[in-house]
Amino acid sequence: QVQLVESGGGSVQAGGSLRLSCAASGYSTTSSICMGWFRQAPGKEREGVALIDARRSAIFYGDSVRGRFTISQDPAKNKVYLQMNGLKPEDTAMYYCAARGNSCYTLLAAAYFGYWGQGIQVTVSS
Repeated sequence: QVQLVESGGGSVQAGGSLRLSCAASGYSTTSSICMGWFRQAPGKEREGVALIDARRSAIFYGDSVRGRFTISQDPAKNKVYLQMNGLKPEDTAMYYCAARGNSCYTLLAAAYFGYWGQGIQVTVSS
């Protein structure tokens, strides 16, 4: 059974940094092909933040986070990370780890992902 568990969220002031972690069980990060992070703010749709396709060595970022966020993975620990620097109040949202069993060729929509974590809150104050 595939499980994704996020950690590392919290509250930070604008300009600060946070590092999210996603621990995968029942699912190897090297075989899952595409994993990543989505976020959803109240009243808004779930949007893609960053995806990593290990098999293709490909990484994709949303326009609003490119240059500030970095996605990485540690296959030995079965973990995926999201380093968030230069945080802004508009980054405030629930962040979700997601995985799919096929490649990602672009920043795919949430509907293409079948495995999800429970979500973790990130709050950025001005």
